[in-house]
Amino acid sequence: MRIVIPARDLTKAAGVKEVIQKESPNAEIIIFETDMSSFVSVKRFCSGFLALGLPLNILINNAGIYSQKLEFSEDKIEMTFATNYLGHYLMTELLLEKMIETAEQTGIQGRIINLSSVIHSWVKRDAFCLQKMLSPKNYDGTRAYSQSKLANILHVKEIARQLRARNARVTINAVHPGIVKTGILRASYKGFLTDSLYFIASKLLKSTSQVCQRSLVISPVKKDSCTYRQTQRLQVR
Repeated sequence: MRIVIPARDLTKAAGVKEVIQKESPNAEIIIFETDMSSFVSVKRFCSGFLALGLPLNILINNAGIYSQKLEFSEDKIEMTFATNYLGHYLMTELLLEKMIETAEQTGIQGRIINLSSVIHSWVKRDAFCLQKMLSPKNYDGTRAYSQSKLANILHVKEIARQLRARNARVTINAVHPGIVKTGILRASYKGFLTDSLYFIASKLLKSTSQVCQRSLVISPVKKDSCTYRQTQRLQVR
């Protein structure tokens, strides 16, 4: 088994590598320092991965941030949208041909998984508007997050359409893993009350390892353009 991990935090990535290799001592884990909000960084990762000459069977797009304040990426794009959607979009575009090629050569269907959220339903497609997110006065972190997750799902539907048109042996789906104990909200809301609520809620939230299991359960699914809430298929219109 070989896993390639693009990670912003190399220390955390090293911890993940250690955990995986404890479970699977023969696993080869390759880590690239990557900032998903940066087009340059994503392109560098994709170039580095392709230079390895490895097959690509599964791509899981799971980077995600949530922020209550307006911030911009180095590409001058609202940070949540840049990280949660555009970085994944660019990586998928740059690696898609490799995945199609791998599927053709091996006969093993390629799988792309976008980690999304049911919060996407808080924004209707006809109300999707990035312009409103560009003013500190109008900025709403929850809306920015939900729009990025809706974009993930619309991306799935469009790539699935393109793959079907090419008769490619690759599927793409989205999955809502449930509410996860990652600290994503804690980073935006700091203080004693937040810490207390986080401690209580953490006893009820799913662990990151449970989320990984959800993603791996979905990854063998042969149908595409679907959205799953944990392992239950949802209808997204």
